[in-house]
Amino acid sequence: MTQVLEQEHHYLAKLGPSGPQDGPQHPWLSALRQAGLDRFTRVGFPSSQDEEWRQTNLAPLAKIAFGPATRVPPAAAAHALTPYTFGKDAVAELVFVNGFFAPELSRTADLPRGATLTNLGHALNTDGTRLAGQLGRHADIHKNPFVALNTGFLGDGAVLHLARNTVVERPIHLLFLTIPGTGPAVAHPRVLVCAEENAEASIVETYAGATTSAPDAAPYFTNAVTEMICAAHARINHCKLQQESRNAYHIATMQVELGRGASFVSHSASIGSKLTRNDLNVILNGEFAEATLNGLVLVTGDQHVDNHTLLRHEKANCPSHELYKHVLDGRATAVFRGKIFVQQDAQKTDSKQTSKSLLLTDEAYMNSQPALEIYADDVKCTHGSTTGPVDEDMVFYLRTRGISLEAARHLLTYAFAADVTRRIHVEPVRRRIEEFMAAQHGLPQDLRITDLGAHDEKAR
Repeated sequence: MTQVLEQEHHYLAKLGPSGPQDGPQHPWLSALRQAGLDRFTRVGFPSSQDEEWRQTNLAPLAKIAFGPATRVPPAAAAHALTPYTFGKDAVAELVFVNGFFAPELSRTADLPRGATLTNLGHALNTDGTRLAGQLGRHADIHKNPFVALNTGFLGDGAVLHLARNTVVERPIHLLFLTIPGTGPAVAHPRVLVCAEENAEASIVETYAGATTSAPDAAPYFTNAVTEMICAAHARINHCKLQQESRNAYHIATMQVELGRGASFVSHSASIGSKLTRNDLNVILNGEFAEATLNGLVLVTGDQHVDNHTLLRHEKANCPSHELYKHVLDGRATAVFRGKIFVQQDAQKTDSKQTSKSLLLTDEAYMNSQPALEIYADDVKCTHGSTTGPVDEDMVFYLRTRGISLEAARHLLTYAFAADVTRRIHVEPVRRRIEEFMAAQHGLPQDLRITDLGAHDEKAR
C-alpha cells in the first residue's frame, strides 16, 4: 500500500500540487478542483482488490511518471488532424490538441440559433455563475477515482448548450487529438452538455492519437469525463469513437441524466489504445424516458478494453435497450460489466441487455458479466451473454461458394460487427468504423453491410 500511495503522490507532484493555475479562478471552481485532488490523494489508483476494477490491471499505468501535455504549433496539429476531421459532414467541430483548445482548427459559425458550443475556458470566463450549478454536479468524484483526478486537474474541454426547442440537423463533432511528445503525457478533457426541453442533436466525441512510425513513441494517458443533462423530451444521439494510438491509455466516464420523456441513444466504438476503460452511467430520472446503449469493441494484439455500463431506472414506464459486441483477435482481452438497476418506484420498466463476443484466436479472452438488480415487481427485464469462435458451418457454406478460408472468416467477422454499425445514423462515424474493419481484414474499402431502412428498430 505504501508503494502505491508513493506512486500517486509522485504523479500529483509532477503535475503540480494544486491543479492548473491558468484560466479563470472562480472560488467555486478552485473548491471543486481541490475536492477532486483531495479525493484522489486519499484513494489513489484502483487495484485488483477493488471489485469494479478487478479485471483490469492498472499497475502499468500507475508506474508511469506522466507529465502535463504540451501545446503543439497549429501548423503541425493541422497536418495530424486530417484523418480525423469531419469537415462539412459536421455542422460544427471543436478541436483540442493534447488537451488544449485549438481555435484555429475549430469552427462553430454554422450552428443554428439556440445552440451554443464553446471551449470550457471561455465558458468559465463568460458564464461561470451558470456553470457553477452544472459542472461537477453529476459525475461523482467519490464513486470513481479517475473522475476525481479529472476534476482535480480540470482545465479545458467542451461546453454545449441547446436551448429549448432547438434542433441541430447535422452532427456536432468534439475532436480530442493527442500528438505524442518525447515523454509520457496526460490530458484531462472535460465535456458538459445541457439540452433543454425538446432540444435535439447528434453529438460525436472522437478521441484519436496521431499516427507515428517511431517504435519508441512515448505513451500517453487520456482521462476524459463527460456530463450530460437532458431535460424533458430532449433527444440526444451520442457517438463515441475511440481510436487512440496503440501505446495510449484511455479512461473515460460518461454520466447522463434524463428527464421526463427524454431520449438518449449511445453508440460507443473502441478500436484503439493499449488499455481502455469506459464507464457509461445513465439515470432515467423522468417518467417515459428512454435509453439505448450500443457498443462495439474491435481489438487485437495485447489490447485490453473494459466497458462498464449502468442503466438506472428511477421512474416508471421507462424502456431501455443495450447491445454490446466484441471482436477479439490475437491475445486481446475485454471485459463487459453491465447492470440494469430498477428502483421500487420504477414500475412498468422494460429493459433488455445483450452482450455478444467473437473470439478469433484461442489466446483471446472475454469476461462478460451482465446483471440485474430489481426492486419493483411489475417489470420486464432480461439479459444475456454469448461468447464463442466463428461459426464453422457458416465458414463451410461460404467456402462451397468459392470463397477462401481467410476471406470467409473475415466476412463473417465483418457481418457480426455490422449488427452494431448499421444502427449508427451518423454517417461519418459509421463509415470510419467500416473502413477500419475493411482495412483490418483485407476487404474492399467500399464494402458496406448497412441497410438503415431495414434496421432502424432498436436492439431487442
